[in-house]
Amino acid sequence: MTEPIISDNIAKLLERVRLAAQKSQRDKATVKVLAVSKTRPSEAIRRAHECGLYEFGENYLQEALKKIEELSDLDLSWHFIGPIQSNKTKLIAENFDWVHSIDRAKVARRLSEQRPTHLPPLQTCIQVNISREYSKSGVSLEELPFLAKELRRLPGLTLRGLMAIPAEADDFEYQSGEFARLRTAMENLKDIVPEMDTLSMGMSQDMEAAITEGSTMVRIGTDIFGPRNK
Repeated sequence: MTEPIISDNIAKLLERVRLAAQKSQRDKATVKVLAVSKTRPSEAIRRAHECGLYEFGENYLQEALKKIEELSDLDLSWHFIGPIQSNKTKLIAENFDWVHSIDRAKVARRLSEQRPTHLPPLQTCIQVNISREYSKSGVSLEELPFLAKELRRLPGLTLRGLMAIPAEADDFEYQSGEFARLRTAMENLKDIVPEMDTLSMGMSQDMEAAITEGSTMVRIGTDIFGPRNK
């Protein structure tokens, strides 16, 4: 992809965010763009950073570690957003600023124990399987309060909020309904974790619905970097 295309894509994306926030009577500054950079080369990330993006999400650990090293001269915030295997927690704890995909107490405990003491606590979100899909990771709404209590007491972590990937749908009302369930779930947890402030929800195809329902971080890949190579 040529550099001007990334620049144009980001400009169009930020305008979408602005319009969606305006329609929902929100300040556009309350919605962060997390650029999903999995499978993308370091050069594309560098270009996106030059266009004003600072938050980048990765799914694949070894690929991400290579890019983190190659781009160490930039002030970037790295987010791990993929499923977490127990044997990968140490490298995640050592190299990332955020983790969005915690859905088990065992993984949370390992991340906390393995977070280097010279680094600030790892910023975390619990992944919720909001649409109850068997093919997706995430804790159920019923189990969510128990996991939130566990995370809050772990010294190496700060529980910032919730993340979800609802079932794909083209219907705006359906999308909004699923995101509203996640927003309500976080509101219901405020007695347990009053400091939570992050709803990581919304991707290229459902971003407007997510912002309408209070998303504070949309995860965008294709609409920034273009279609992935097969």
